[in-house]
Amino acid sequence: MNNPYFSPTRLWRIPQAAIEDSLDEMALDGAKGHEGIVLWLGKDSAEIADVTHLIRLRGPLVEKRKDFINIHPALFNDVADVAIEHGLRLVGQVHSHGPGCGVDLSPTDRSHGIQVPPYLSLVAPDYARTRVPAHDWGVHVYTREAGYVRLSHEAARRCLQITDGLRPPMLTVGSGS
Repeated sequence: MNNPYFSPTRLWRIPQAAIEDSLDEMALDGAKGHEGIVLWLGKDSAEIADVTHLIRLRGPLVEKRKDFINIHPALFNDVADVAIEHGLRLVGQVHSHGPGCGVDLSPTDRSHGIQVPPYLSLVAPDYARTRVPAHDWGVHVYTREAGYVRLSHEAARRCLQITDGLRPPMLTVGSGS
Protein backbone atom coordinates (compact mmCIF):
# COMPACT_ATOMS: atom_id res chain seq x y z
CA MET A 1 0.00 0.00 0.00
CA ASN A 2 1.41 3.40 -0.97
CA ASN A 3 1.60 6.17 1.58
CA PRO A 4 0.31 9.36 -0.12
CA TYR A 5 2.27 11.60 2.25
CA PHE A 6 5.62 10.01 1.39
CA SER A 7 5.66 9.51 -2.37
CA PRO A 8 8.42 7.76 -4.32
CA THR A 9 11.46 10.01 -4.69
CA ARG A 10 14.53 9.46 -6.84
CA LEU A 11 15.93 13.03 -6.85
CA TRP A 12 16.15 15.70 -4.16
CA ARG A 13 16.77 19.27 -5.39
CA ILE A 14 18.46 21.26 -2.67
CA PRO A 15 19.41 24.93 -3.02
CA GLN A 16 23.07 25.60 -2.19
CA ALA A 17 21.82 28.25 0.25
CA ALA A 18 19.92 25.50 2.13
CA ILE A 19 23.18 23.58 2.52
CA GLU A 20 25.00 26.68 3.77
CA ASP A 21 22.23 27.72 6.16
CA SER A 22 21.89 24.16 7.51
CA LEU A 23 25.63 24.01 8.18
CA ASP A 24 25.55 27.41 9.90
CA GLU A 25 22.66 26.30 12.13
CA MET A 26 24.27 22.97 13.06
CA ALA A 27 27.65 24.65 13.70
CA LEU A 28 26.01 26.68 16.51
CA ASP A 29 25.44 23.42 18.38
CA GLY A 30 28.81 22.10 17.22
CA ALA A 31 30.54 25.04 18.91
CA LYS A 32 29.05 23.69 22.17
CA GLY A 33 30.31 20.18 21.39
CA HIS A 34 26.83 18.92 20.45
CA GLU A 35 25.28 17.37 17.38
CA GLY A 36 22.97 19.69 15.44
CA ILE A 37 19.99 19.08 13.19
CA VAL A 38 17.93 20.86 10.52
CA LEU A 39 14.74 19.39 9.08
CA TRP A 40 13.93 19.99 5.41
CA LEU A 41 10.39 20.60 4.19
CA GLY A 42 9.39 20.73 0.55
CA LYS A 43 7.14 19.71 -2.28
CA ASP A 44 7.40 16.74 -4.56
CA SER A 45 6.08 15.54 -7.87
CA ALA A 46 7.17 13.07 -10.53
CA GLU A 47 9.67 11.47 -8.10
CA ILE A 48 11.44 14.79 -7.47
CA ALA A 49 11.46 16.49 -4.05
CA ASP A 50 12.34 20.18 -3.82
CA VAL A 51 13.62 21.51 -0.49
CA THR A 52 11.75 24.79 0.04
CA HIS A 53 11.88 25.43 3.81
CA LEU A 54 14.31 24.70 6.64
CA ILE A 55 13.26 23.98 10.23
CA ARG A 56 15.45 24.72 13.22
CA LEU A 57 14.36 23.17 16.49
CA ARG A 58 14.41 25.06 19.78
CA GLY A 59 13.37 24.58 23.37
CA PRO A 60 13.25 21.83 25.95
CA LEU A 61 11.61 19.31 23.60
CA VAL A 62 14.85 18.84 21.63
CA GLU A 63 17.87 17.42 23.41
CA LYS A 64 21.26 17.83 21.74
CA ARG A 65 24.37 16.20 23.17
CA LYS A 66 27.84 15.16 22.07
CA ASP A 67 26.66 12.04 20.27
CA PHE A 68 22.88 12.14 20.52
CA ILE A 69 19.81 14.12 19.44
CA ASN A 70 16.35 13.44 20.83
CA ILE A 71 13.25 15.16 19.44
CA HIS A 72 10.16 14.78 21.61
CA PRO A 73 7.04 13.62 19.71
CA ALA A 74 5.19 16.82 20.69
CA LEU A 75 7.84 18.86 18.86
CA PHE A 76 7.41 16.65 15.78
CA ASN A 77 3.68 17.41 16.01
CA ASP A 78 4.54 21.10 15.87
CA VAL A 79 6.73 20.45 12.81
CA ALA A 80 3.80 18.65 11.16
CA ASP A 81 1.56 21.63 11.91
CA VAL A 82 4.04 23.97 10.20
CA ALA A 83 4.31 21.63 7.20
CA ILE A 84 0.52 21.46 6.86
CA GLU A 85 0.19 25.23 7.23
CA HIS A 86 2.60 25.73 4.31
CA GLY A 87 1.26 22.85 2.19
CA LEU A 88 4.58 20.99 2.46
CA ARG A 89 5.88 17.65 3.65
CA LEU A 90 9.00 16.51 5.47
CA VAL A 91 11.42 15.48 2.70
CA GLY A 92 14.54 14.90 4.77
CA GLN A 93 16.95 16.16 7.35
CA VAL A 94 20.61 16.75 7.98
CA HIS A 95 22.34 16.30 11.30
CA SER A 96 25.96 16.47 12.33
CA HIS A 97 28.33 14.04 13.97
CA GLY A 98 31.37 14.99 16.00
CA PRO A 99 35.00 14.90 14.91
CA GLY A 100 36.22 11.38 14.25
CA CYS A 101 32.69 9.90 14.34
CA GLY A 102 32.31 9.58 10.58
CA VAL A 103 29.21 10.10 8.51
CA ASP A 104 27.56 6.70 8.78
CA LEU A 105 24.29 6.54 10.68
CA SER A 106 24.79 5.53 14.30
CA PRO A 107 22.82 2.64 15.82
CA THR A 108 20.65 5.27 17.53
CA ASP A 109 20.04 7.03 14.20
CA ARG A 110 18.96 3.73 12.67
CA SER A 111 16.71 2.61 15.51
CA HIS A 112 15.11 5.95 16.44
CA GLY A 113 15.24 7.93 13.19
CA ILE A 114 12.31 8.46 10.86
CA GLN A 115 11.61 5.15 9.17
CA VAL A 116 9.37 5.91 6.22
CA PRO A 117 10.44 5.33 2.62
CA PRO A 118 11.94 7.30 0.91
CA TYR A 119 13.18 9.54 3.76
CA LEU A 120 16.52 11.30 3.16
CA SER A 121 18.94 11.50 6.09
CA LEU A 122 22.24 13.31 5.64
CA VAL A 123 25.13 13.37 8.10
CA ALA A 124 27.58 16.28 8.04
CA PRO A 125 31.03 15.72 9.58
CA ASP A 126 32.87 17.56 12.36
CA TYR A 127 29.76 19.10 13.98
CA ALA A 128 29.19 20.95 10.65
CA ARG A 129 32.25 23.12 11.21
CA THR A 130 34.26 21.68 8.31
CA ARG A 131 32.79 22.65 4.96
CA VAL A 132 32.73 19.79 2.45
CA PRO A 133 30.31 19.29 -0.47
CA ALA A 134 27.00 17.64 0.45
CA HIS A 135 27.78 14.70 -1.84
CA ASP A 136 30.70 13.91 0.50
CA TRP A 137 28.48 13.77 3.57
CA GLY A 138 26.84 10.55 4.62
CA VAL A 139 23.84 10.30 2.30
CA HIS A 140 21.27 7.76 3.49
CA VAL A 141 17.83 6.87 2.13
CA TYR A 142 15.31 4.77 4.00
CA THR A 143 13.89 1.89 1.97
CA ARG A 144 11.11 -0.51 2.90
CA GLU A 145 13.26 -3.51 1.96
CA ALA A 146 16.59 -2.67 3.62
CA GLY A 147 15.98 0.16 6.06
CA TYR A 148 18.54 2.93 5.79
CA VAL A 149 21.00 2.48 2.95
CA ARG A 150 24.11 4.64 2.66
CA LEU A 151 24.56 5.74 -0.91
CA SER A 152 27.90 5.64 -2.68
CA HIS A 153 29.42 8.95 -3.74
CA GLU A 154 28.26 8.29 -7.32
CA ALA A 155 24.71 7.43 -6.23
CA ALA A 156 24.62 10.54 -4.01
CA ARG A 157 25.60 12.65 -7.03
CA ARG A 158 22.71 11.13 -8.99
CA CYS A 159 20.04 11.66 -6.32
CA LEU A 160 21.12 15.01 -4.82
CA GLN A 161 20.96 17.96 -7.17
CA ILE A 162 22.46 21.06 -5.57
CA THR A 163 20.91 24.10 -7.24
CA ASP A 164 21.43 27.84 -7.33
CA GLY A 165 17.78 28.27 -6.34
CA LEU A 166 16.34 30.80 -3.94
CA ARG A 167 17.33 30.80 -0.27
CA PRO A 168 14.68 28.76 1.59
CA PRO A 169 13.27 30.41 4.70
CA MET A 170 14.54 29.06 8.02
CA LEU A 171 11.53 28.56 10.30
CA THR A 172 11.85 28.02 14.03
CA VAL A 173 9.77 25.36 15.74
CA GLY A 174 9.77 25.18 19.53
CA SER A 175 10.44 27.84 22.10
CA GLY A 176 13.21 29.00 24.36
CA SER A 177 16.79 27.89 23.94
